[in-house]
Amino acid sequence: MRFELIRILLVDDNHHMRVLLTEILRAIGVRHVHEAGDGAEALQIMRVHQVDVVMTDLAMQPLDGIDFVRLLRNSPDSPNQMCPVIMITGHSTSRRVGEARDAGVNEFLAKPVTARGVIERIGEIVEHPRAFVRAPDYFGPERRRKAEAHFAGPWRRGSDPRRD
Repeated sequence: MRFELIRILLVDDNHHMRVLLTEILRAIGVRHVHEAGDGAEALQIMRVHQVDVVMTDLAMQPLDGIDFVRLLRNSPDSPNQMCPVIMITGHSTSRRVGEARDAGVNEFLAKPVTARGVIERIGEIVEHPRAFVRAPDYFGPERRRKAEAHFAGPWRRGSDPRRD
């Protein structure tokens, strides 16, 4: 993977976490890193700079990571509704992870952050991108990660020839 070509936006209200992530990204070869202290600032940066991947903290003030992703995915004036988002969190309860997933997050990265974790999550987004889905109450990357060949329920993927 050519990390030097990727443009990343870090969104975190903790300056020290942004510095740590920037250092990790620079160490793996990323040259283009933008930083924002909250979701509102991130949206403004995305209106000015092209961004390939957003890495955002979940817990921020005044606009947290989940609200930021909801605005990114659903706002009519969103700068890039389909930009991949990696949610960084130390609050990895299933409820919060579910909220973030339902807001349109692509990947999760648990704290404490490691270089290996950063490389793996960026690799997933670049090498295995998920299709985006538009439904009445959701817009974002396909939430299901695996296709169950023997799924017998009524809700099937649109590409399934056995779909009712």
